[in-house]
Amino acid sequence: MRPWSGIPLLLALTAGCSSLEPVRRISRSPKLQSVRPDSPSTASDRVTPSSPDFDVDLNPAEPGNGAVVTAAFISRPEDPIEETPVGGPDDPLQLDEVIESVYGSFPLLEAALFARNIASGEHLAAHGAFDLKLKGATENGPLGFYQTYRQNIGVEQPTYGGGALFGGYRIGRGEFQPWYGERQTDDGGEFRAGVAVPLARNVNIDARRAQLWRTDLDRQLAEPEIRLQLIDFVRSASYAYWDWVAAGRRLQIAESLLKIAKDRNMAIRRNVELGNTEPPVLQDNRRLIVSREAKLIEAQRKRQQAAIKLSLFYRDDRGQPLVADDDQVADFPAPQTVDENALAADIEAAIASRPELLALDLLQKQLQIDCAEARNDLLPEIQAVVAGSQDVGAPATSKNDKSPYELEAGLFLEVPVQRRKARGKMTAVEGKLGQVAAKRRMTADKIATDVQAVYAALLAAYQQIERAHESAELADRLAEIERRRFELGESDLLSVNLREQQAAEAQATEVDALYEYFTARADYRATLARD
Repeated sequence: MRPWSGIPLLLALTAGCSSLEPVRRISRSPKLQSVRPDSPSTASDRVTPSSPDFDVDLNPAEPGNGAVVTAAFISRPEDPIEETPVGGPDDPLQLDEVIESVYGSFPLLEAALFARNIASGEHLAAHGAFDLKLKGATENGPLGFYQTYRQNIGVEQPTYGGGALFGGYRIGRGEFQPWYGERQTDDGGEFRAGVAVPLARNVNIDARRAQLWRTDLDRQLAEPEIRLQLIDFVRSASYAYWDWVAAGRRLQIAESLLKIAKDRNMAIRRNVELGNTEPPVLQDNRRLIVSREAKLIEAQRKRQQAAIKLSLFYRDDRGQPLVADDDQVADFPAPQTVDENALAADIEAAIASRPELLALDLLQKQLQIDCAEARNDLLPEIQAVVAGSQDVGAPATSKNDKSPYELEAGLFLEVPVQRRKARGKMTAVEGKLGQVAAKRRMTADKIATDVQAVYAALLAAYQQIERAHESAELADRLAEIERRRFELGESDLLSVNLREQQAAEAQATEVDALYEYFTARADYRATLARD
């Protein structure tokens, strides 16, 4: 019998159960393209369960499955943020390099992948219930009125249909009690074989098969759990990357402010020497230089901290953290406009591909197995046993009553009258099924709201970038005008400093808007479960 041939019958039983080194298969393409829901998957990326009846597609948005997938951005399918080729050690560090590092050598992902090994081991252990069993015994009574010596050895093979095959050999010698005459054998011993077959309970499902099916679903359940963690790791890595990029931009702003003050200091010194400017102005500008040097040191510290945090995700091939240096500093790419018309399609794609829903579907199948097992326990246990035996060798008694072939057939019945255990288990399982159904509805609703929230964040961030960029340009122009007026003697250093500070704050606001936009992009990628 094929090991999974009983599952269709199992599914029929569940009709009344409706609800009230780790094994590594995660890889990315050589071109470091992001894993999109509408991209074809290879055979190595798919999970092939041992049973066709419990086949679970871990890529539900693959072409041919009916899922409609679009990108939220007008510029598609090309995505310059997620499809940047890997550069050399002195080239700007790109986000895809960091994500590729997460796929290849992130320790927590490696720990998550061990869930496959754990689930496979438990599934193998469940097969142990069908292992061939070797049995033996020696029972001797050397002292007493009756001196007996009995030895036996045999095997038992549980069958997938709920029964068992058994066979063995025994020999019994000595003086036996008259009421235990069946223990005696002819001189050559007795060979015995038989079969036990269930007739009511345990025909379509029993505890051994139920555990085997549950552990197979556990193996499948490991995949969405791994994928859920991978999505979170990629999002965290993206956050760390954009935080590092933003810290680099803020450092550039601080360096620019300091350079302006230093360049102005030389011009003021010449004017003081020529008597055109009062000496306190030079001292005030020197104060600005010192203040901006302090801010530059703070910006350098924050960028270094961001690089160290990024090194948790950015690693070499051996898994060692890499701290990005000054030569790898990257800048924000040009933001892309958001296509609001893609919202409905992206909600559908997210619901089709999010691993949380797949995990709940597999959990529901496990509960259906529990329900089928409880229904099985409601049935009476009726077992038919047929066994044959044959003694060999010289007759042990003068009657020669051991030598003829013997055939035995029996029917055994056992059933709890109240059957409260089975009914209670069914009630509990049906309650759990109801919980899972409610959680699935809530999860689907939450996924839809997540996509809507991400769209709202992307739209707001894009609009903020436009406003912040315009504000930064205007502030830069005003600061430049104020510096020219100062050079002509029509303004003072205080006004110049205020304009420069306003320009720096406007640039920092633009950096914050860019950071919000690209972290929203990371949320968008996670919400659509692209990893």
